[in-house]
Amino acid sequence: MALFQGQGGHPDEIARLRGSQIALATTAVLSHRDLTLAALQRSLEAAKFNQTIDDDAFRIKEARANAGAIADLLAEIGRRNFGQKVVATVAQLFPPGTRLKTSLPLYFVAFGHQNIDAYVRRVVWDGDVPRFVGEGEGELTIVVNLAKAVSYGQTVDDRFVGMMSIVAHEVFHAAFGAYKDASPQWQQYYAAHRTPFDRLLDLTQNEGIAYYLTLIQHSRGRLPNGWEQNVQSNFAQFNASAAELLSGRISPSRANDIIQQSNASGYWNNFGSITGMIIARQIDGTLGRAALSSTIADGPDAFFRTYIDLMRRDSSLPRLSDVVTGALSRR
Repeated sequence: MALFQGQGGHPDEIARLRGSQIALATTAVLSHRDLTLAALQRSLEAAKFNQTIDDDAFRIKEARANAGAIADLLAEIGRRNFGQKVVATVAQLFPPGTRLKTSLPLYFVAFGHQNIDAYVRRVVWDGDVPRFVGEGEGELTIVVNLAKAVSYGQTVDDRFVGMMSIVAHEVFHAAFGAYKDASPQWQQYYAAHRTPFDRLLDLTQNEGIAYYLTLIQHSRGRLPNGWEQNVQSNFAQFNASAAELLSGRISPSRANDIIQQSNASGYWNNFGSITGMIIARQIDGTLGRAALSSTIADGPDAFFRTYIDLMRRDSSLPRLSDVVTGALSRR
């Protein structure tokens, strides 16, 4: 904040902080670019002297323009009982009797990819350079881009509530990851389900429940007006993507692109996340919280099969395709 407000700061030191390193690497992955530490240092150096560069890959111009609001929000987070509020919000979604004890590094940054305001990564550190790893590996780590948080409302309090919701979303992911690591049932699931289609189902459940948690916080689970068309288009994209993943004629690169697009295309276009949110909302609203919580214990197949049962009972619900339901029925 000092650097963005022209009050000092050292670009090389800021760029080498661990939160900055994760944000740098994540921006590179999502933008499909080879972004280096030197590129981040140059961007921060330009910001320090109130300059802009043509290739603003880290959206630093946007952050500098809102530096005062970001600083106010950061101060508010420090003043209020932020962590405890977040944990209490997340705990309600897990099965009764769940006991999780874990330490989660949380980094606040003020730059990053344009489509992502917060995220969880599994990280192994090679010195101070992060390497992203898969389920069951590394340290679950949360990064929050405060530069995106100024859009959550007009007042500091609005932005604090919005930020708490966003962090609860990410803490859910981290807690779910810790839950999976300790669950023999989940470890058996991962050992037997390794296809790209399985990865899409896993991510859709994980992101869908987290999106639903955010929806509860913002509107008590009510969908915005006019969402019907958006929901239908996201289900259609999910069905088409699942069919492509199941076709047996897809390259690993294309499969990875589909899975990334399901949750990194901007909120309205995250077809996996939106589909999962609608499924979680319907399970919770029709069958109750215990039914939704049980899918956290039982996994993606239970999550989708529970919705398929509801879909068969209510023809008005958004439809999963015959390809998807057939693939699940054969498992």
